[in-house]
Amino acid sequence: MSEAVLHPRLAPPGAGIPAIERFVGGSFLTLRRLLGTPSKLTAQFERERRTIASLRSGRDASALGTRVLIARLRGLEDSSRFWSVWMTLDHLRIVNDNITGVIGELTQGRVPDGSASTAAVKPSEHVGGEVVTAYEASCDRLVRAIASKTMLRTELRYAHPWFGPLDAFGWYAMSAMHMGIHRVQIERILRGASGS
Repeated sequence: MSEAVLHPRLAPPGAGIPAIERFVGGSFLTLRRLLGTPSKLTAQFERERRTIASLRSGRDASALGTRVLIARLRGLEDSSRFWSVWMTLDHLRIVNDNITGVIGELTQGRVPDGSASTAAVKPSEHVGGEVVTAYEASCDRLVRAIASKTMLRTELRYAHPWFGPLDAFGWYAMSAMHMGIHRVQIERILRGASGS
């Protein structure tokens, strides 16, 4: 394997995505917020979750733990292109738990402290198979949090670094989109790991 693949030169974490992708992604998110319902968003989130589970099913630790350099996907930072499946699940775990926390705060009439940062949600390079249980638990917590809330269209907002201020419903609408981007990433990682 070449040195360029072992240590690819990537943009730093938190560098963001191109402005056109922020605009298009923000437009899709606005439509989802206008037309979506909690049950529809949960159904999409769970579909992505099941697909991710089927993608990793039957794969050995080598395929799941191997970092693969993929072409950048729309909506994916350059710094996230050289991950393993386990690293991707670790990232999803972190983001799911952060979104659960944001929704909890907003629905209780509080704005979370600090600011959201894409650089702060990057995975550990040393994560292993133990992440699967933690990732699944983060999915359960997010879905449970939504099921227990009666009012997601909160007056209070918390800013996403790319899409600006979002209410609790907006953060939940983004969660299924986010799972979808990383499901495609996992598909590409596994294709690269198998050499096909």
